[in-house]
Amino acid sequence: MFRGLTACSIDAKNRLTVPTAYRSVLVDEFDSKVVLTIDTEERCLLLYPLEHWMVIEDKLQSLPSFTPAARRIQRLLIGHATDLELDRQGRILIPSLLSEYAGLDKSVMLVGQGKKIEVWGDAQWQLGRDKWLSDGLEIDDALPSELQTISL
Repeated sequence: MFRGLTACSIDAKNRLTVPTAYRSVLVDEFDSKVVLTIDTEERCLLLYPLEHWMVIEDKLQSLPSFTPAARRIQRLLIGHATDLELDRQGRILIPSLLSEYAGLDKSVMLVGQGKKIEVWGDAQWQLGRDKWLSDGLEIDDALPSELQTISL
């Protein structure tokens, strides 16, 4: 559903204008309702249509509460999850705590990832991309077997 890279900017009021291609899907298929939360492995944000987020949240809440790793991920993902709605101009207001976590400033990069969109500060995205490209495929042993069968 969401794919590709889009350079965007955040205005002085911390509003992000969602690109037209993503916006039309969010408005037409998901009634403009989204959830924004943090990524627990990278300094970026994850933007989900509310409908997709609810599936994830149900799975997170079903994890055993006596498992420290489960509690950690619940606290981070659900605790930071913020319900948002696109305004008439297709903008979302990014809460300052989430913006600070991801190091967002005026320039951001949106990265389509299927059912979600990653929101990166431009500098963090450039650094991350350079690192991932330099890592190459030397980490074949770490790839899940399902990925090892895909031909690009």
